[in-house]
Amino acid sequence: MAQGNPVRSRRRWLACSAIALAGAALSGPLQAEAAWPSKPIRIIVPYNAGGATDIVARVVAERLSHTLGQPVLVENRGGASGIMGTDAAAKAAPDGYTLTVSLSSSLMQNQFLYQRLPYNTERDFVLISQIAMAPVTLVAHPSVPAADGPQLLAYVREHPGKVAYGSWGVGSYGHLGSAYLGATQHGDMTHVAYKGESPMLQDLIGGRIQIAFASALGAKPYIDNGRLTLIGVTGDTRMAVLPAAATLAEQGLRDDAYRVVGWVALAAPKATPAPIVARLARDIHDMVRTPDVQARLIDMGFIPLGNSPEEFAANYRRELPVWKTLVEQSGARLD
Repeated sequence: MAQGNPVRSRRRWLACSAIALAGAALSGPLQAEAAWPSKPIRIIVPYNAGGATDIVARVVAERLSHTLGQPVLVENRGGASGIMGTDAAAKAAPDGYTLTVSLSSSLMQNQFLYQRLPYNTERDFVLISQIAMAPVTLVAHPSVPAADGPQLLAYVREHPGKVAYGSWGVGSYGHLGSAYLGATQHGDMTHVAYKGESPMLQDLIGGRIQIAFASALGAKPYIDNGRLTLIGVTGDTRMAVLPAAATLAEQGLRDDAYRVVGWVALAAPKATPAPIVARLARDIHDMVRTPDVQARLIDMGFIPLGNSPEEFAANYRRELPVWKTLVEQSGARLD
């Protein structure tokens, strides 16, 4: 029997091999997406149960469980300003079975506040979607003769060393934003840090401090009954829960410090397969646009978002230098 041309046979073999390899490369992600999820998924929340982040995570878990057809379990790992739980999520296998619902404080600000942080957000995480934005109110004790942002700035400027502000912790936006306000007005304000927002609001109502940034959820009852004066809200969009409240930017305070806002977001360990990330982002996008989820987020003082990984990454890069500057200017440092 005549033998075939060995050169031609080898070329045919190489061509077939290349086609097979290309097919395998293309089918790998598709197969990963098709097979996922085949077991329960966990969402690590780096805060204790019962807080706003935990509530959002449980809404997400309930909806994802329905759309993905597998149990989605919330695991609270509070402690150390969100570091413990965030680090556990960063070090989990990047297989789509461990996610985190966390705040900007853990994924953004902590890197500037702590000298020895065990994780790096950009190195260790893929950012999937910002579920909602979290602007806050700027409120004052009624004894402060100011009804809006410009009037408050003028009061602080004209009374150096006479104004005390509260925050729900060192390095929180309440601390950073107020420190920026005081520094730009040469107000020499006194910072009083509390262990949480509730005791801060009680002292603000009692007149022991004069101003504070506070969540809409926490401040609204006291705004409604006149025990606190609402000066304005942060960010570029008014809150649906306080629709008449103008943003500070609307009032002419257009500094980045007043326009940047916190957020609650979904992230996963770096190298989580791209098809899984895309699927999760689509599910969050659709979930956030359902009327009942929107209503729950709005009632908690959030602005529903549900953006794409690309949009999340772009927002992150844009906000990064703003938070870095705020932390540096405040002098806040944590061990």
